[in-house]
Amino acid sequence: MDATTQNEGRVGPKGLTHRLIEAWALFGGVVILAVVAIQSISVVTGAFGHPLPGDFELTELGVAVGAFAFLPYCQLTGANVTADIFTSGLNRRWQAVLVFFSAIIALVFSAVMAWRTWIGAQDQFSYDYQTAILQIPIGYAFVPIVISLILVAVAAVVTLAESYQDIAHPSRNVYH
Repeated sequence: MDATTQNEGRVGPKGLTHRLIEAWALFGGVVILAVVAIQSISVVTGAFGHPLPGDFELTELGVAVGAFAFLPYCQLTGANVTADIFTSGLNRRWQAVLVFFSAIIALVFSAVMAWRTWIGAQDQFSYDYQTAILQIPIGYAFVPIVISLILVAVAAVVTLAESYQDIAHPSRNVYH
């Protein structure tokens, strides 16, 4: 089921959550496109002996922010890496049970990661860590990463609720 089909009929807080997470993933895509543009400009200007200063720094920060921005969408749409070869033969209820437990794991993992990453961001700011060439405070990259992890937790709550409904009512399955 594609994301468009999944979002049909979702209104209220659940629909708002889906739209917010989709917008955040699009933000991640824009960041990755900006990284591609920076690298392209650096290659072209480098061919003339004037590469873009700090291109590797911008790439490191941008790829980290962009990759984390995709995680909530992956959690929400079930697009995370899975071992379908082992679970495809299971009935819908058992598949929902597996999704339920994976959502619990995602919720706990993302909550702990958001907490620890926020502490890491505070350390980055307090020690004034900066990139070597452009002198960009590294802590700035941590902020959207923490937001992404919080959104993963929110997405995990949504998938937890949906999978619980599928366990209770297997005929109303949103996964297949």
